[in-house]
Amino acid sequence: QVQLVELGGGLVQSGGSLRLSCVASGNRNSIPILAWYRQVPGKERELVANIDTVGMMNYADSVKGRFTISRDDAKNTLYLQMNSLKPGDTAVYYCKASLRSGSFWGQGTQVTVSS
Repeated sequence: QVQLVELGGGLVQSGGSLRLSCVASGNRNSIPILAWYRQVPGKERELVANIDTVGMMNYADSVKGRFTISRDDAKNTLYLQMNSLKPGDTAVYYCKASLRSGSFWGQGTQVTVSS
């Protein structure tokens, strides 16, 4: 069982920056794939970015060039640096860990971007 705790959400003005962190616990080895998702009320949860253990990254088109995903396996932590934030980035952001034994989610952290 892997536990995930997201940190770093909050309120920011349009054009501003935030960095989210996701601290994992309960895993014996490096987690194969870590990802950030986001969800707004009434819509499906969508992938923002993911990263594997060798540093291969994928981004949603809507965040390319503005967001950067990274991981520090020594600290068991996943990050999402979000720059040039827009009101459309407002959502609850979730961390997801994908292992052979299954997938695990954090509880989410709210990000609100004001115009």
